[in-house]
Amino acid sequence: MKIHLYYIGKPRDSHANALAEDFVLRASRFCPTEMREVRPDRADLLGRHPSARKIFLDPAGRQMDSPAFTSLLARAEMEGRDLLFLIGGADGLPAAWKPCADLLLSLSAMTWPHELARVLLAEQIYRGFAALRGHPYPR
Repeated sequence: MKIHLYYIGKPRDSHANALAEDFVLRASRFCPTEMREVRPDRADLLGRHPSARKIFLDPAGRQMDSPAFTSLLARAEMEGRDLLFLIGGADGLPAAWKPCADLLLSLSAMTWPHELARVLLAEQIYRGFAALRGHPYPR
């Protein structure tokens, strides 16, 4: 199992970038995890990861609490299936990609800058794996 966290748009806020990278590094202790920028006009995420479960962040998506998100990670781990997360850019997700998602996920009913959405998602990935491994972080 591997976690792929993709985002559209240049990461400009050095503080948010550092936080996101820190949580990705922490999560990598439990599961190979990568985070990178993609450009919709150049990326073939669906072709590159055909068997991965595709979870795209969208304001109209399903909201989950942390235990439900941890269950999502546990199920993927049990199935040995990669997870591909995608955070859209300033204009959201590319129209052609949205229907390809296995799950549309909303982090909150509030609107967040995309750079903070990366921090929130990376933290939840780390939190979920820490909870699965009995690490004290999620208490």
